[in-house]
Amino acid sequence: TYRKLRPTLAVSPSDGLPFAEDPRLSWGPAAAGFAQLHSAGKLTVFPGIGYRDADMSHFTSRHYWEVGAADTHVMSGWLGRYLDQVGTASNPLQGLSMDGEMNPTLATAVNPVAAIDLPESFSLWLKDVWGDVFTLSLDAASSMGDAHRRAPDPAIAQVAGAASEVGVVRRTLAPFRDADGKPTYTPRVTYPKDPKSDFPQRLAGLSAMIAAGLPLRCVALTPETQFDTHATQSETFGPGLTTISQAIAAFQADLEARGIADRVLVHVWSEFG
Repeated sequence: TYRKLRPTLAVSPSDGLPFAEDPRLSWGPAAAGFAQLHSAGKLTVFPGIGYRDADMSHFTSRHYWEVGAADTHVMSGWLGRYLDQVGTASNPLQGLSMDGEMNPTLATAVNPVAAIDLPESFSLWLKDVWGDVFTLSLDAASSMGDAHRRAPDPAIAQVAGAASEVGVVRRTLAPFRDADGKPTYTPRVTYPKDPKSDFPQRLAGLSAMIAAGLPLRCVALTPETQFDTHATQSETFGPGLTTISQAIAAFQADLEARGIADRVLVHVWSEFG
């Protein structure tokens, strides 16, 4: 019936890729990267996960995924609560959001976490300050933070702690960029190119950071692709899924080439589609 009503969007059965665990299902051709990992025994699928009495809100459903609870009042992420239990107050890189802003899954109540996009592009901005003065200013700010993060005044301690933690992230990521701001690391495999997405590049940077021994415990990344397609589905859904599946397959191969694949577990989820 679907193929009859959507003759241009429907995937032909002959184009699907085998899903050995259930012959009723197949991988769409855009998910070839996932199919490759699955056939190699490196990917497990959990189909049909949901919750009862859904209110039809994408925002509510995404919130449930991010906090790991069917409760709109929970504000900490499921990975953030884990970091509050096993993390430390001195390691802002234990939880790393590579979305350029905080990924809600990493929201903690106690321990610090960090947000960047690419390891080579992490920087700060000071109005009308650059060059040596810029560097000296950041060095001074982090030094003052280190000195006052245990101040008796809670407001001073909080500001100092933030300055100290930013200094830790800045110093740790410094080796990943040269004087011109270009990356100093090289992936061990070829990642896909997509002019609409830097998701593959972020995964390449993550592999390099893991290989360098950074104290990472949980890392979150969100691709640019949105799968809630109300129009132009053939132009967005397939290409977006292709980039994501190929990038994750390349990331796995990169980790294997570096000999660190057994240290990494990747969890992929989508609220829609």
